[in-house]
Amino acid sequence: MTQNPYESLLARIHAKTAKVGIAGLGYVGLPLVRAFIDGGYPVLGFDVDQQKVDRLLAGESYIGHISSEWIGDCVKRKRFEPTADMQRLAEADAILICVPTPLNDSRDPDLSYVEGTARFIAAALRPGQLIVLESTTYPGTTRDVVLPIVAASGLTAGEDFFLAYSPEREDPGNPQFAAGNIPKVVGGLEPRSLDLANRLYSAVVVKTVPVSSCEVAEATKILENTYRAVNIALVNELKLLMQRMGIDVWEVIDAAKTKPFGFQAFYPGPGLGGHCLPIDPFYLSWVARKHGMPTRFIELAGEINTAMPMRVVERTALALNNAGKPVRGSKICILGVAYKKDVDDPRESPAFKLMEMLGERGAVLSYSDPHVPKLPKMRDYPMPNLASETLTAEFLASLDVALIVTDHTGFDYAHIVKHAPLVIDTRNATRAVGGGRHNIVHA
Repeated sequence: MTQNPYESLLARIHAKTAKVGIAGLGYVGLPLVRAFIDGGYPVLGFDVDQQKVDRLLAGESYIGHISSEWIGDCVKRKRFEPTADMQRLAEADAILICVPTPLNDSRDPDLSYVEGTARFIAAALRPGQLIVLESTTYPGTTRDVVLPIVAASGLTAGEDFFLAYSPEREDPGNPQFAAGNIPKVVGGLEPRSLDLANRLYSAVVVKTVPVSSCEVAEATKILENTYRAVNIALVNELKLLMQRMGIDVWEVIDAAKTKPFGFQAFYPGPGLGGHCLPIDPFYLSWVARKHGMPTRFIELAGEINTAMPMRVVERTALALNNAGKPVRGSKICILGVAYKKDVDDPRESPAFKLMEMLGERGAVLSYSDPHVPKLPKMRDYPMPNLASETLTAEFLASLDVALIVTDHTGFDYAHIVKHAPLVIDTRNATRAVGGGRHNIVHA
């Protein structure tokens, strides 16, 4: 008796003979590759960037927490096949979409990467395939954007192919959590899609959390990141207030977090970074406007966080002015261009906005980051061709400002404070070495 597409795919998922295709081999896609390979599934990896594909085929990782040795072994043993040939999407039984969802110049959602991937899938679609969108987006994207593109193939959702949403929850640099041990929220277009996606992820993650629809799953990711963004905005605003009052906001937070209930510590900084936090609240406020409802609380938080790089620039200019120097012509070294501590991920890092703003004011810029040896090309910022500087005593002494943007543990802060004429600290990184130091300014 011939199995229908649902039963056939269900059997392959259960037997772990289903081939998993992952579209987008970046900071979300590659960890997902590892989770499925570790779970016993063969994986096809898709990326339109041929250079990325070539590096992977050569056994070279471009993400710090996934080793080249592991990549090379998986490619050699045919457990992982990276390719830029989108026609091979037809070979995959499950296709997981992990492509960027940035904002455009007017801070509206840019779904061009998702739409382009969906068109590639539609061109190769066959009965018995499961498609799961993982990219962070607003509620309704899977049903209203992805479904019409894929359904244009002529196949029927829920009968011939299956569609679901399961948000990525990666936390780069966190040694306690990887893709396999983070609970996975899963929402399906209809019950069969939910069942297939839930069974697929159940085989490779510690726990799945099935929800009633794609929209609930999409809203879950937006809530998680908006919650963080709003609370960071709160402490950013409190930092500015407490600076005027002469109060150390870091000491206040440390004292407050001793309360065993009702408080969770969030920390101020030079601006939000990473793919999710600077973007997700704007996705939510955009879709709210479509429904005729302003989200004033969320939009205010976005305004506060977006303004933080300017606050750092103003604080830097004031500190230089107090030393009798203008910003123009001053040598400023950005310490840390990754968006968070001890990772090599530069996405949406506030360092790039700071470099742009300081460069416009005539500063002579350099940077140092032990995790980012060469300044990457950024989608929104024209960056100079710079390589990471070694923080020798001579180099630090030649600067006018050492501006700490990312508090990597690899930096020797005592050495930096000793030799740099002026240190602007946006992360409280010099707390242990800065007692009474006249050359440290907290921003």
